[in-house]
Amino acid sequence: MTMHSEAVRPLSRRLLLGERRAVYEFGALLGTYPLLRRSLPSGDGHAVMILPGFFASDVSTAPLRTFLRAKGYQPHGWNHGHNLGLRPGLKEGLLARLRELRSQSGRKVSLIGWSLGGVYARELAKLAVDDVRLVITLGSPFKGNIKATHATKLYETLSDRTVEDARVTANLHHPPSVPTTAIFSRSDGVVAWQCCVEDAGSHTESIEVRSSHSGMGHHPAVLYAIADRLAQPEHEWKPFDRGGMRALFFPRPYGSRSGGTRRGGLR
Repeated sequence: MTMHSEAVRPLSRRLLLGERRAVYEFGALLGTYPLLRRSLPSGDGHAVMILPGFFASDVSTAPLRTFLRAKGYQPHGWNHGHNLGLRPGLKEGLLARLRELRSQSGRKVSLIGWSLGGVYARELAKLAVDDVRLVITLGSPFKGNIKATHATKLYETLSDRTVEDARVTANLHHPPSVPTTAIFSRSDGVVAWQCCVEDAGSHTESIEVRSSHSGMGHHPAVLYAIADRLAQPEHEWKPFDRGGMRALFFPRPYGSRSGGTRRGGLR
C-alpha cells in the first residue's frame, strides 16, 4: 500500500501539547518492566546499535539499552554525542562504529534509530548491508513531506542548514535490503505519522503503537515490539503477529481498525 505524500500537512499544536504524556509513558514502563522481562523471549546475544533522535544523545536511549541488556543482547550507543544533524564526517564515523561492533561480536549488528536517528540507521544499512541484521525505526520521517514536523525550525536554527539540505539521499523512502520495521504512532506530536510508515513488502513492515514521539524509546508497547523483532532467528524474519491479545495494544497499521481505509490514512 502507498500513501499520497503531498497530502501530508504540518502537525497541529494540539498534538505537540500531547507530547507531555511521555512522562506518564515512562511511569508505565516502570510498572510493566517485570512483566516485559518475563513474557518476552531472551535474546541471542547479538549486538544492537541505537541511534538517538535530533538534539538527543545516548542518554536518551539508556532505558532502551538497559532493557535490551537485561534480555540478553549487547546494546550500544552511537558514541557521537548529541545528534545535531548531518555533519562532515558523521557518515564515516557511523560506518566505523558499525564495523567495530561487527568485528567485536563476529556477527551482524541490528540497528535501532529514533526519529532522525532512524533515517540514519536506514541509510547506514544501505551502505553496509553485509554488516546489518535488521533495522527498526521509531517515529522516523523517511518519506513524504519532510517539513511535516515541529522540529523543522529547531533543526534549521541549530544546524545552520535547511531540511532540504539535510537529506542524506534523494531516495530516503527506499528501504534497505535487510528486514526493516517502522514503528509509528498516529498521535505523534513531533513528526507526521504518514512520513514514518513503511510500505508492506517481503522484508518490510510497519507496527502502529499508541505513543507520543518523545516516549517511543521507553513506551512498553514499543519495547515489546522491539524485543519481538530482535528475537527472530537470523534469516528467518517474519512480519509482526498482532493476533490475539496483541491487537489490543497494536492497532492495524494499514487502514482502519475494522479493515477499511481510514480517512487521511494509507491508500
